[in-house]
Amino acid sequence: MIHFVGAGPGAPDLITLRGAELLRRAGMIVYAGSLVNPRLLELAPQGCEIYDSASMTLEQVLEKLAAGEKKGVVTVRLHTGDPSIYGAVREQMDRLEKLGIAYEVVPGVSSFCAAAAAAKAEYTLPSVSQTLIITRMEGRTPVPEREKLSLLARHRASMALFLSSGLLKETCAALTGEDCYSPDTRAVIVYKASWPEEKILRGTIGTIAAQAEAAGIRNTALVLVGDFLGDDYELSKLYDASFSHAFRKASK
Repeated sequence: MIHFVGAGPGAPDLITLRGAELLRRAGMIVYAGSLVNPRLLELAPQGCEIYDSASMTLEQVLEKLAAGEKKGVVTVRLHTGDPSIYGAVREQMDRLEKLGIAYEVVPGVSSFCAAAAAAKAEYTLPSVSQTLIITRMEGRTPVPEREKLSLLARHRASMALFLSSGLLKETCAALTGEDCYSPDTRAVIVYKASWPEEKILRGTIGTIAAQAEAAGIRNTALVLVGDFLGDDYELSKLYDASFSHAFRKASK
């Protein structure tokens, strides 16, 4: 069986217990070297074959995974964050199914969670936003027409933007189009969330591009946008003394 493992956002102690145990038992690891913290590879046992997929094609990755399965060793495909978000994992799973090779997916902590933690923010605040949009700015990889950033921005919900820090001017222009966010909507850039070199820039959609340029941030950063970054919100009903639910009677 091939084990697709989410490595977490960067800090080696943010991988799941299940993922860490698979690395300790691995006979082969194929990891996304451009993003996965190499310290995680220290969990691998002596003699484990380790391959960096940063320069590999899909076919070369599959070749290694199939070789590990043929040898009968625990084979780990180590992805950054959680494999389900911008992980290019579906195409690998489909190929494995065609080859008749079993696989499983071990979820990981996504960087959008680590970014909110770093910013000390909650995406879903009562009376502010109950929706989180996870998306990206269109670049070399296109997005469906109905998912253009300028259309999604009209919801003015909480938003976490992946793969967009290298296109910040274009991103901010799309976010502030007609019926979208205002330029003074709060924005945060989190560079390498949970890594030792983590940086947090706080500003607005109108200022964040210049702030990132001044700080030299062009990649491996998430852009968070929305009123959830502000200070105005209602208290949750969950802990409201006047609110009854299955586990507590109202006391007021």
